[in-house]
Parts: sequence; C-alpha cells; structure tokens
Amino acid sequence: MDIIVTGSIAYDYLMRFPGRFTDHLMREKLDQVSLSFLVDDMSKHWGGNGANIAYTLALFGEHPKVFATAGRDFGDYRLWLERVGVDCSLVQQLEDVFTASFFANTDLDNNQIASFYSGAMGHAHKFNLTDVYSEQPDLMIISPNDPVAMTQLAEECRKSGIRFIADPSQQVPRLNGGDLRKMIDGAYMLVANAYEAEMISSKTGLSLDQLRAQIEIVVVTHGKQGSQIFTKGEVIDVPVFAPIEIKDPTGVGDAYRSGLLLGLAQGWPLKLAGEVGALCATYVLEQVGTQSHHFTIGEFIQRFRTQFDDAGLLDSLLKA
Repeated sequence: MDIIVTGSIAYDYLMRFPGRFTDHLMREKLDQVSLSFLVDDMSKHWGGNGANIAYTLALFGEHPKVFATAGRDFGDYRLWLERVGVDCSLVQQLEDVFTASFFANTDLDNNQIASFYSGAMGHAHKFNLTDVYSEQPDLMIISPNDPVAMTQLAEECRKSGIRFIADPSQQVPRLNGGDLRKMIDGAYMLVANAYEAEMISSKTGLSLDQLRAQIEIVVVTHGKQGSQIFTKGEVIDVPVFAPIEIKDPTGVGDAYRSGLLLGLAQGWPLKLAGEVGALCATYVLEQVGTQSHHFTIGEFIQRFRTQFDDAGLLDSLLKA
C-alpha cells in the first residue's frame, strides 16, 4: 500500500524530573504559574510525529513516504530514516532554518510538560503534495504539523479523493473549531486521546456521537486503560500490552498509530490493528526516545502472541 505520512520532523530533548508536577501546583495560584523544574538528565533523540509514525511502520517492512519539512541539520536524520526503510524523497529540506525541536519534561507519574519550537515545520504550509508527488496514494495520515498545513492537506485530500486519517493530536489546542471541522470533514478515520477528543467536541460543537456518525472510524486512546475503536455502531475495546518496564511515554501514541496503519495496509480486522498498535506503543514505552526501539518481525509476532490472538494473520508479514 502506498502510504504517505505527513507531520513534524523534529529533534526531541527528553528530560526527567525526579518528583511529581502536581506536588508543585497551587490551586489558588493557577492564574500566576511560575515554575522551574531541575531535572536529573537530558537526552537528544530523533523525533517528530510524522517521522516517528513512519519509523515504526518501516520496521514491519513497509516503505512509507514522509511528506514534511526539515531544516539544514536534517542530513544525518535523513540517513537514519532511510536505513530503516522510510522514503524521504518528499521531505522538503530548507537550508535557512533548523529542524523543529521538542522539549519534554516527564515526572515520576509519567505526566509531561512540553514545549515545541516549529523551526522548518512552520514553513510546511508553503508546500502542496500535488506539487511534489504526481501519483495517487492509497492512504494519508495528517499528523501534527504546521496548523495551516494540516487543514490545507485535508482539503487537498478531499479534492483529490485521497483517503485520509485526521490526527490533530497535540495541535488541537492551536486549532480553532472551524479549522478542526475543516480537518476532519471527509476523514476516513479520526485518532485522538480522550482529552483531545473532548476538546475537539467542545471546539467544533459536535458531540462525540455526532463525530462517530460522521467519520467511519473514530479511535480514542485512554493511556493505561487502552483504547477504543468506534465503527458502524460497534465499540471495540483494545487493552494495553503489559510492558516489561516503563522508561518514557514520549512517542507512544505515534507508535500506536503505526500499528493502526499497518493493520489497514494488511486488511486486518480493526481489533487486530489496535492490538498491534498497543504492542508498538509498549516497545516505545520501554525505551527513552521515540525511535530507540527495534524488533524483527519474528520477534514482534512471538511477543504479540503472549497476550493477543491474531489467528495466524501476522504470519503474512513473514511472507512479504
């Protein structure tokens, strides 16, 4: 399947705070918050929603194309992605800016406070897919990116008849109700966590039931409680895959989306796609960094079957 992944390409700066953010929030002073958290360690990693999704998808032998913007410091990152099988031919590298940067601070409860510098990502709205790609992809996922670019890509998909997944995620706070409506209109699937889903509903004025009626597949993730897939009046509950250890939650949602995309590419039942996403998410949770995990297809299948039943469908990956 010809899959195009749009979204950010970024460098991640991940920090760990040896305490709990909630212990330092004063309810009566929330209108005047001024806090600084001294962290024990920091590490730099490859990141960005678009690149993260493409990376995990490529571990299964897929060759997703990333359509995104990067800066003059993208050279080594490009080689990293291409080595694992990601097609970077559609990445627009801009020489006058740096690649976007994500700064995340995580506490003992795995709560996060994060900031994002757009860098080259802020120029994504200047590029249209049809200007750089003449073929018709089978599926596109529109993940967090420059907000204007996200709505433009959704419109481009509608006009070109491209089946697309709306994944506004971290950009929900930046998008107003009208922009969110533009992004999800005509989407084949909507993916969001529970808080984002409520915010989308509030901003658009569409109840969750109305969103489910409008969009063929709505996926809502619930952190430790797993995820739910709503389709055609059916609710599919997908549990988490128990981790061996928890190191950092950054990028877990992106990996989950990779599993969903793989399931769609393979034509699997949605429950199986969600379960594959759950294990992908766990691989990331057990590492520090959104692209620090690795597995062979055989290793993935063997581990998957310790908790889930794929009825032998995953064996098709070994024959690819």
